[in-house]
Amino acid sequence: MTDTNKTPAPKPSATGPKRGPFAQRTLRQHVLRRLAMVLPLTLLMIVLAKSGILERMVDRYTFSAQSWYEDTALIQHLRLKVTQNGMTHDKPECLLFVVNGNDQPTASRIDVMEKSTGSCPAPKGELNKLFTLKVDRMNRIVLSDQGSPGLFHPIP
Repeated sequence: MTDTNKTPAPKPSATGPKRGPFAQRTLRQHVLRRLAMVLPLTLLMIVLAKSGILERMVDRYTFSAQSWYEDTALIQHLRLKVTQNGMTHDKPECLLFVVNGNDQPTASRIDVMEKSTGSCPAPKGELNKLFTLKVDRMNRIVLSDQGSPGLFHPIP
């Protein structure tokens, strides 16, 4: 005799368990997937920031033709150029840019000084002049007298 009170056993699915975005994930799987995405991106951002690539990218996209006439934007651009092209081995935050206020608005001289605060290498209380930059804002040319005071040449 057969037992009629038994419920039929579920048939095994031909496709197997659910897959894709609707599959049931455990909390551990969810956390591991998030870490697998976030951790490499975080490490990439740290490497880009430490190597200076991030600052160059920001400068490339934010420094425009109008920035040549804004002292703050121009100094930020020059700080990056001076430290990256080897004109000085000081950290960017250890440099002080002094704009000569007596020059014409289209052509100015900027003295680049070495700060002596915090972790900067200069002796305390001294502002060492490193070199002078001549900026022709109309033609977008920067000249420097580094290594030859009074004799200006294009910056590298």
